[in-house]
Amino acid sequence: MSDVTEDLKKASELPEGDVVRILLQQHAGIRQLCSTVANSEGPAKRQAFDDLRVLLAVHEAAEELVVHPVTSTHGGELLAKALNADEKEATEMLARLEEVGVESPEFDETFPIFQIAVEQHTEEEERVEFPLLLSTIDQTSRHMMGKRLTATEFVAPTHPHPGSAGSMPKQLATMPFHSIVDRVKDALSRS
Repeated sequence: MSDVTEDLKKASELPEGDVVRILLQQHAGIRQLCSTVANSEGPAKRQAFDDLRVLLAVHEAAEELVVHPVTSTHGGELLAKALNADEKEATEMLARLEEVGVESPEFDETFPIFQIAVEQHTEEEERVEFPLLLSTIDQTSRHMMGKRLTATEFVAPTHPHPGSAGSMPKQLATMPFHSIVDRVKDALSRS
């Protein structure tokens, strides 16, 4: 099982802007937020879950559009399909957790299962996908992928959308609408 410190150490060994570095840093953030949600109560738990929801929503959408297609092209077609399926399942669970709310007993029963699924998914990416990218994609191309990943995350939806998760064509077709709706929803919830 990887941890936040290990992810950040691995990330620091890669050049700034490298897509794998960015993803490792995000995995560290995801792990940290999962731990915070699991060990918090009240407003702190709500804030940590909101932060986790946003990070996961934009992270998974960007991976599906930028990273997994490259993985598929470089010999990891089955891996990319499996990762997209995992992301769809996690998105469905995240949507359910958001729906029931952090105050619900169902949230506390379901979150540990969700956390395990997220951990297994990130470990699979770190164990299989990231080494594939590092061994088959040159540093300049990984840097360009990092730029595309960051740009995609900037416009990605901030809430889970299970109907489009796991499918690049569905993501491309629905992302603009979902992103606008999500960002308006977020702005209204802060006011």
